[in-house]
Amino acid sequence: MVLFAKPLLRWSISTAESTPKAIKFNSHSRSWIGVIVSDKGYIITNYHVIAQADQIIVALQDGRVAAAQLVGTDRRTDIAILRVEGSNLPVIPQNPDYKAKVGDVVLAIGNPYNLGQTTTFGIISATGRSSISLDGRQAFIQTDAAINEGNSGGALVNTQGELVGINTASFQQATELETYGISFAIPFPLAQKIMDKIIADGRVIRGYIGIDGQDINSVTSRLLGSEHLGGIVVLGVDPNGPASKAGFEEQDIILTIDGHKVNGRQSVMDIVTDLRPGTTVDILVLRKGEEITLPVLIEEDTRQ
Repeated sequence: MVLFAKPLLRWSISTAESTPKAIKFNSHSRSWIGVIVSDKGYIITNYHVIAQADQIIVALQDGRVAAAQLVGTDRRTDIAILRVEGSNLPVIPQNPDYKAKVGDVVLAIGNPYNLGQTTTFGIISATGRSSISLDGRQAFIQTDAAINEGNSGGALVNTQGELVGINTASFQQATELETYGISFAIPFPLAQKIMDKIIADGRVIRGYIGIDGQDINSVTSRLLGSEHLGGIVVLGVDPNGPASKAGFEEQDIILTIDGHKVNGRQSVMDIVTDLRPGTTVDILVLRKGEEITLPVLIEEDTRQ
């Protein structure tokens, strides 16, 4: 399988005044999309949209034109953050209490094939789709709302117009068979977290402990008891990583990290990613029926 996304070379940007708000990236005869998420002028789009850009210009529908600053990018999550100066910018509605659920009705905003701003309709088909990411570390929202070329970086919104995710890719098989109704978006909470990190540090700084693990199966969960539900079993340890130095062993079961109870492999990755390199945290593991606390000195994750 491949994730369908093509970067372009030159960009200008215009915004639509309709709700939800979106930004259109134009490249001669093609266009791509971004989303204004802050009255300070911050814009979220996909990294692959601006990866080859040598100039980014923002042109608002009211005639205002300004150069956009590239604040930073994160290739791993395919996120790019831009900023434009201006007042009364059209900011998309956001609801921090909204949780994406399977069956929720969503709309994808984009500019497919340079036809102009277009809205497609569908539902959330699945959440937490990490298996389709290149390294299995990023969870996507799956939707059957059409996301075509030109929709990348646009908004996936709910029926209240609130931002749910950033449209990123559609699923295409490496065959002549057509595939429909399988598209993916980056969850907005993740995109916002990446944006905050980029604004704070100019780049995304991630914690790293150097273990590979998987969710424990239901049988093992029952044997361990309800208090150990959500733990993950360690399958591999980086011999030069922090976990190895702290004394981790294969088959250890991770229960808590820095006081946070883990709830599966994805939660472990999320917790570790947010840890600041250079800090020491306690990780509670279950080893041969005995709970052991291992202090781990967090290092920076330099993997791409």
